[in-house]
Amino acid sequence: MKFDELKDKTVAELATQSRELRQELFNLRLQKATAQLEKPSRLRILRKDIARVETRITQLRLQSAQPKAA
Repeated sequence: MKFDELKDKTVAELATQSRELRQELFNLRLQKATAQLEKPSRLRILRKDIARVETRITQLRLQSAQPKAA
């Protein structure tokens, strides 16, 4: 996932996507613990995607918190 893909999404959409990514990461960690994980590199990719989504959420919240200049 590229950061440009996140620019047009709302906070609610990003929160939903973050929740889905975290659930997938949890499932992959369970697979890793039971030695059933086929693509270990997917863990790293998911962590980075979660960080991108959370960064964009923070940016949007900071933008909405700033007072508008007249």
